[in-house]
Amino acid sequence: MGGGMETHKNKFIEDWSTARENLEHNFRWSRRNLALVGIFGIAVPLLVYKGIVKEFHMQDEDYGRPYRKFL
Repeated sequence: MGGGMETHKNKFIEDWSTARENLEHNFRWSRRNLALVGIFGIAVPLLVYKGIVKEFHMQDEDYGRPYRKFL
């Protein structure tokens, strides 16, 4: 039906997609990667959790209830 409509491959997009598909084979741990995992994998979730628990404890305090237990 739609013959003669070949696509032209973009070299840059093909290189990017190849690198993305093989990321687990080419990945190397470095100080920067460890720092990013530490910040976004441990510190940020921990700070969010602590902030949520603190907010619940503040509400309990305002209404004279005992603190709720988390984890």
